[in-house]
Amino acid sequence: MTQTRAAVIRVGLAQINPRVGDLAHNLAQIETFAARAEAAGCDLVAFPELTLSGYPPEDLVLKAGFVADNRAALEKVAARSGRCAIVVGFVDTADDAFIEQQTQPSANPPRLFNAAALCANGAVLGVYHKQLLPNYAVFDEARYFAAGHEDATLYNVAGVAVAITICEDIWVSDGPVARARAAGAQLCININGSPFERAKSGERERTVAERARETSMPIAYVNQVCGQDELVFDGGSVVVDSDGGVMARAAHFVEELLVVDVPITERVVAQNATGVTTVATAVAVSTPLAKSAPVAKRIAEVTDDYERILAALALGTRDYVHKNGFTDVVLGLSGGIDSALVAAIAVEALGATHVHGVSMPSRYSSDGSQTDAADLARNLGIDMRTIPIEPAFAAYLQMTSDAFAGRPADLTEENLQSRVRGTTLMALSNKFGWMVLTTGNKSELAVGYFTLYGDSVGGFAMIKDIFKTDVYALSHRINERAGREIIPTATLTKAPSAELRPDQRDDQSLPPYDVLDAVLALYVEQDCTAAEIIALGHDESLVRRIVRLVDNNEYKRRQLAPGVRVTSKAFGKDRRLPITNSYRG
Repeated sequence: MTQTRAAVIRVGLAQINPRVGDLAHNLAQIETFAARAEAAGCDLVAFPELTLSGYPPEDLVLKAGFVADNRAALEKVAARSGRCAIVVGFVDTADDAFIEQQTQPSANPPRLFNAAALCANGAVLGVYHKQLLPNYAVFDEARYFAAGHEDATLYNVAGVAVAITICEDIWVSDGPVARARAAGAQLCININGSPFERAKSGERERTVAERARETSMPIAYVNQVCGQDELVFDGGSVVVDSDGGVMARAAHFVEELLVVDVPITERVVAQNATGVTTVATAVAVSTPLAKSAPVAKRIAEVTDDYERILAALALGTRDYVHKNGFTDVVLGLSGGIDSALVAAIAVEALGATHVHGVSMPSRYSSDGSQTDAADLARNLGIDMRTIPIEPAFAAYLQMTSDAFAGRPADLTEENLQSRVRGTTLMALSNKFGWMVLTTGNKSELAVGYFTLYGDSVGGFAMIKDIFKTDVYALSHRINERAGREIIPTATLTKAPSAELRPDQRDDQSLPPYDVLDAVLALYVEQDCTAAEIIALGHDESLVRRIVRLVDNNEYKRRQLAPGVRVTSKAFGKDRRLPITNSYRG
């Protein structure tokens, strides 16, 4: 039996900033945005993946008490729900005994699920378990969750058969989305915790559009927007029609409630050949409600690559600083390009009054570097103080003179200067409660061109996943969009130098950064072997040298502060090579 159905369902996508482990905060966010959605006449509002727990919760889900508390929070969401259906992510368990055995965990822990609940009219009306669990790159969901295998459950919301899927479920053809469609779904809600990567927003939309075209079904995709340790989630929630065309898009990197009227016009099959749940037997949620005037169409602009990276760095820094209980940051201002970029983004993230710069000149610091640092601070409007390191450095030289007798000055003395600067910044951090921002970039970190317990000291490494060539490009962009000189021209044009010995330049120790970065991109981010990189036309001796430096400095990188991930292969969770490792490929 078939019939023709024509309906409009008003959907709200709540693109919010949750906090991992802060159940009370997340519950308050859900209640606030759900109330806004209901006031806007929404039939359904969807929140991101694992909203209640925050994503990713990692080993928090191994704590029975945390799982119990997250379930209790879900019951509060349900109890306070009304006609507007709420789709909310949470951690579910198949074993209620787990909740009761918080102090005596079983030797065989129960199955946990990355789950989504649909709540309405004061109750939980259904639960969906994520079926496809990503276990690559920064994702290790198979460590925590079992895969769901249930048939599609449909929910009759305002006369529309709605299916729920979670993140990875949408990334494959003939997967959960296709099965939901075969069961009679007319609209798919896909909730996500999808982290930012360069060019990924376009890939997401293409994937969502492809699933929509394959199934001839509109899809509403909601993503969170927040910084969580090294990950940044950029929002960009989107609704596409059954032809894959974008109906609405939320902005990237900001919280937003995106309200969309989704038209549903199609032939609906009452019962399909396989007997799975169809629209005729869907869980009843709400009946159609006469809509007020249609909502205004909203399709937020997608900015270019560099603007998205700058936004990601600012959001990641802001959330890391604030969510860890800090208000202010401090960093060394050397007059160089890296510290200039970090300072400029810190001001964007936190405000000028919360950023403190420190010039720490040595006997080798040029007048130009000190002037450039002062000009930068003035351009940004930040507090800056000068603390010369010469007295401490001279004291170290005197203190070690007997121990080092007969040995020429070498890298030891260079590193001592860097470590004096590191301890100075940490002293300011202790005294004033400021978080130290480190300023090392991906190119330097890759080859070990930094000092352990010196310039690597700090709480957050903002640009640790940014190659040096991109540091320059982002710095130019900051000046361009400001329409004035923020980062001094001299900083942009002078040869990079650590200024730890007379007339030192980076290119005395490293290849030109454009050459270095090209090889690093292949070796670090694409996992090419040295032989493969050489075959592409790169100089063999240079490639071998770079690869050796990368391999030999894993132990140093393992001790670095966390920082914003912007590429598909960042140092840290993405790239996990053993420190003790003899393979040379």
